[in-house]
Amino acid sequence: MSEIRHLVGEALSEIIETARSGGPCIPVGLMAMGSEHGSEELACAGLLAQNQYPGVKVVMIGPKVEGYETLDWIETEACEADVSEAMEKALKEGTIQGAVAMHYPFPMGVTTIGRVVTPAKGKDMIIASSTGTSAIHRVEAMVRNAIYGIAVAKSIGKKNPTVGILNVEGAQLVFRALNQLKEKGYDITFGTSIRKDGGSVLRGNDILAGAVDVCVTDTLTGNVLMKVFSSFNTGGSYEALGWGYGPSAGEGWPHVISIISRASGAPVIANALAFNAAAVRGKLPALVADEMARAKRAGLDDIIAALQPKPAAAEETVTPPPAEPTDDEIHGIDVLSIEDAVRALWKEKIYAESAMGCTGPVVKLPAKYTEKAKEILKANGYL
Repeated sequence: MSEIRHLVGEALSEIIETARSGGPCIPVGLMAMGSEHGSEELACAGLLAQNQYPGVKVVMIGPKVEGYETLDWIETEACEADVSEAMEKALKEGTIQGAVAMHYPFPMGVTTIGRVVTPAKGKDMIIASSTGTSAIHRVEAMVRNAIYGIAVAKSIGKKNPTVGILNVEGAQLVFRALNQLKEKGYDITFGTSIRKDGGSVLRGNDILAGAVDVCVTDTLTGNVLMKVFSSFNTGGSYEALGWGYGPSAGEGWPHVISIISRASGAPVIANALAFNAAAVRGKLPALVADEMARAKRAGLDDIIAALQPKPAAAEETVTPPPAEPTDDEIHGIDVLSIEDAVRALWKEKIYAESAMGCTGPVVKLPAKYTEKAKEILKANGYL
C-alpha cells in the first residue's frame, strides 16, 4: 500500500509540476566547474534558473558545491574530462535532454546560435552564429547560419522571424543567395535597416536597435558581438546580459547543447539554461531538418555550389577606357566581387573605379552611364 501511495504521490507531483510550467519539465545539464568566477557561480545560476523558470529542471554535473544540495547532481571528480564524459553519458541515456557547457568539440558543420539584449530598445536579437563552424567557406557558412538562426527563432516561439545580414565581408553575396532561395519558394522574411536608405544589409546602428529578429554574420564576428553585448557595462570580465552563445544547430545534428563563456555570470547562465530548455521543447533538431529540407527544395545545394571559390586561373587583362569624372555611385556589390565588377564595365567601354563608401564598397562612374552599367552588372550577377 505504501508503495502505491508513493507512486500516486509521484504522479500527482508530476501533474502539478507540468501544470505550473505549462508543459513537461525539461531536464538540462550544466557543467559545474570551469568558470572563471568559481563553481559557486555555476551552482547559483542553476538555482536561479530553477526558481525563475518553472519549466526547467537543472541537473548539475561535477563536484557537488556545498549549500546547493536542493539541486539535482551527477557527481564527478574535479576533472573537466570526467565532467564532459558524465554529460555525454547523461545525454545518451536521456537523463538530460539538453546541456549547457563552457566548451564542446562540435564537429564541422555544427554551430551555435546566440541571443543578446539590444541596448537601444531592450529587444532580444538572435546572432547567427556565435561559436562552432557551419561550413568551411565564409559565405556558405553565413547562408547556413541564416537557416539555422530561423530554426532557433522558431523553436522559441518566433513564428515568422525577420532576417538581416550584418555588413561584413560577403554580406551582399549572402543576401543574393538568400533572395534566390526566397524567389524559388523558401519562406524567409527579410527585415529592414532603421537607416534612411533601408535594405536588409545591417549596420551597427541596426544591431544596437534590434532592427531584426535574426542577425546573420560569420562566427568570429558573432562571437565578438556576443562578448560586447553581454559585458559592455562590466568592463568585460563578467558577462551579465543575454542568453549566452546559444544552442547548437547543424544538418543532421541531433543534440541541443548550448555554450556559455568562462566569463559568463549567473544571470546569463540561468538564461542560457532556459534558452536551451525552450529549444528542446520546441524540437530544434527537427526544425533544423525541416528548414534545410525546404531550403533544398528551393535549390540550396545549387546555390551553395555556385558560391564556392573558383579555381585560380590566368586573369584576363582588361584595359580601362579613358578616365572620366565620376559623379555617381552604384551600391550593393560585395567587396569580394568589386574589382571584377569594375572590369566587367571596362569591357563595355564604361569608365569605372572601385571605392569604399560608408555602407560598403561602391562602383564610381560617370552618371551618364549609370543605368546601362546597372544592366551590365545585373546581367553578370554582380547586382
